[in-house]
Amino acid sequence: MRRLKVTLEYDGTNFAGFQKQTGTGIRTVQGVLEESLKRLTGEDILTIGAGRTDSGVHALSQVVHLDTCSPIPLDRFPAALSGQLPPDVVALDAALVDASFHARYKAIAKRYSYLVFNSGMHQALWRNYCYRFPSSLDMVTMQKGAAVLTGEHDFMAFSAAGSSVKSTVRRIFSFNVEHQGDWVKITVTAGGFLYKMVRLMVGTLLDVGRGKLSPDQVKEILEAGERGQGGPTVPPQGLYLARVYYPGEETRDMREFP
Repeated sequence: MRRLKVTLEYDGTNFAGFQKQTGTGIRTVQGVLEESLKRLTGEDILTIGAGRTDSGVHALSQVVHLDTCSPIPLDRFPAALSGQLPPDVVALDAALVDASFHARYKAIAKRYSYLVFNSGMHQALWRNYCYRFPSSLDMVTMQKGAAVLTGEHDFMAFSAAGSSVKSTVRRIFSFNVEHQGDWVKITVTAGGFLYKMVRLMVGTLLDVGRGKLSPDQVKEILEAGERGQGGPTVPPQGLYLARVYYPGEETRDMREFP
């Protein structure tokens, strides 16, 4: 038996999220992954993911761990697994890890990116991979709003009902807004996230960018800690799980945070 750390990329468009769900015909990333592993190895393998991405959310680098007795060489495992997976999921990498490694509990931070198409033009090819937002946006003001949210705070105001977490305090290491032409990318790295936290924060920053909210009002919303006071929850298709960090993989932002 060996424990593998497998990195996946997937298009979340046709998935009801990462985590397996009970019910007929509910397609999830974890479900198709375990079905594919069964065909590949002949084993009933339980996979544990680093994060439970919602329906429609994509992953550039989702990490799972699994235990297997399969003799497939490690360097061939990603290609062999990808050959069994549907075309909207790919195994990018596989690494042998200690039996104590846990994809979720050993993670020290995650990075998400949200892609906005800031134009009145409609998109055909990118409609499932970005959020079209036609209103003009002030990037400088949006970055000021993101700075308000950076650091350790109680993010109750930026969480959705439905989570059973004991604490809503989280630490954001970096929060950046950048643009190129009509494309805006919002990237946030944190020690952890609450349910729909990123999509709520992005919706709030878009309201800041179009002048509906000010950075000072974002601070007031954060400190008041009441759900529903910020911007709307933006759609899932613009959201990407970009990276999961483990001990020894800290970024400069994480090391320098007080």
